[in-house]
Amino acid sequence: MSAQHSERGPGLCLCRPAEYDGQVGHELSPGRIWNFVRFRMARSGFRTRVVAALCFLAVAVLTCRAGSEPIDWQRAQDLYQREQRRETLTDEEKAYLEQAKQLRRAQAQATKPPPAWETTGLVPLTEMGEGLYKEQTGGLYGRGRNVPPESHLTAAQEQTALIQPLDAEGNPSDAGQIVLISLGMSNTTQEFSVFKKLADADPNKSPHLVIVDCAQGGQAAHEWAYPVSGGRQNRPSPWDVMDQRIRLAGVTAAQVQVVWIKQAQITPAHLGEFPAHAESLRNDIAEILHRLTARFPNLRLAYLSSRIYAGYATTGLNPEPYAYESAFSVRWLIESQIANDPNLNYDPAQGEVKAPLLLWGPYLWADGIKPRQSDGLVWTREDLGPDGTHPSTSGRQKVADMLLTFLKTDPNARQWFLKPQP
Repeated sequence: MSAQHSERGPGLCLCRPAEYDGQVGHELSPGRIWNFVRFRMARSGFRTRVVAALCFLAVAVLTCRAGSEPIDWQRAQDLYQREQRRETLTDEEKAYLEQAKQLRRAQAQATKPPPAWETTGLVPLTEMGEGLYKEQTGGLYGRGRNVPPESHLTAAQEQTALIQPLDAEGNPSDAGQIVLISLGMSNTTQEFSVFKKLADADPNKSPHLVIVDCAQGGQAAHEWAYPVSGGRQNRPSPWDVMDQRIRLAGVTAAQVQVVWIKQAQITPAHLGEFPAHAESLRNDIAEILHRLTARFPNLRLAYLSSRIYAGYATTGLNPEPYAYESAFSVRWLIESQIANDPNLNYDPAQGEVKAPLLLWGPYLWADGIKPRQSDGLVWTREDLGPDGTHPSTSGRQKVADMLLTFLKTDPNARQWFLKPQP
């Protein structure tokens, strides 16, 4: 999620606020707003007190303008989606939508930024062992395990063995290509673009491997899962941009065999407390996997990563604990595939193929400045940009290095990533 290509802000997300003044589902009223203003003023410095008062009074004015009836956020969301699809709205519908937008912008500005944490006290999934987090076990593959169960590992080896250089039509060819793409939002493209430079300069990379960055700023999980061309920014579908980038790289859809996915939701707090927001991300990534499978007939493997540390976030775009909890979205998908969920079937012998084989890529989260036990990974304030959400130059380098190391050392990935050994 980049500063140049930032995701749609909360002021334009017209879903009903999931949490306000600490209570889920409450409609706003001037009285409740003023009580919250006084609460914030009592806990803040002078400048913050003034800003909080002005912002919340603005919300109160807009709320009063809305009349005695509160905004129907489902209606507002439906109207917004129609507007994005360039459908014609009546004057009354336009006025209602604009009123909802103004109120959401005021609410977003009135929301106190999350505190900056150098550490959160949360434990990386890789270090949880037999511990629990909100009734969830630890480990990348659940139950404290950081490696796939034997059956899934065997399946990964089988799918890896099918990856080979292909010509433009998808036929095996000694002169063919193996294409690795990325898919995700702005954080993903920022990190993957650095990785691509490192990998392309690595003398050990396979000469058959072509790396194409298809991740895009402003295109989070829901935008990929349910794309809409045009809209407010008159931008094409992320899938259309993906197709264009693959063509510009001189390769074809038939040669795409591996994808790295790192996704998130915009302002996940609006989707509800855990596990609701993580389930929403899981479901959207599942839809993305279905679309990938339909688009790329020879796609074999999908490596998934969750987000980096977001304890320094200054906005509600994707702060902690949402960044941490996105790892469960990834894990649930992989666990479902291991449990033979037909909606994630990768094996044509078992029925219609709905997804590639799913594996963890590098796990990127560490608890801020507290070193991770396995490799000493930390995330300092300097590793994040001004908003505390997007990686800075050093943060992008860290992710790129981790991804490159993973692909060069993972027993399966190295078979197609590295050039054959004599």
